[in-house]
Amino acid sequence: MESVKKLYENLGKLFYAIAAVDDEIHKEEIDTLKKIVQRDWVRVDDFHDEFGTDAAYFIEIIFDWMDENKPPAYQAFYEFKDFKEDNEGLFTTRINKLIWKTALSISESFEERNPEEQTMLSKLRELIQ
Repeated sequence: MESVKKLYENLGKLFYAIAAVDDEIHKEEIDTLKKIVQRDWVRVDDFHDEFGTDAAYFIEIIFDWMDENKPPAYQAFYEFKDFKEDNEGLFTTRINKLIWKTALSISESFEERNPEEQTMLSKLRELIQ
């Protein structure tokens, strides 16, 4: 359970990085993330915390915490990258596809994708291929 929880926490960091790379997180980006967590991520596994909450909601919890505390987007991205490199076994083809889908959806949810988002998406693509 702990490794799954850490996976979701680090996904929260990644999705924060995608949304925050342009120095502003828009309501549409948050709404998109919440919809995808509810629709897709909660179906990935059956892990729940000690209170019965699906572990996938840690994505939202960490995203919200980071949005409140405003660490640099690339710091969050590189924390995710380090976690991924240390835990490759957690990153199945299914997980990687869902990561990509979520990141693209967040970046497309508010106006056009900007150059900062495009650069970060390119780095993510290299990381999960």
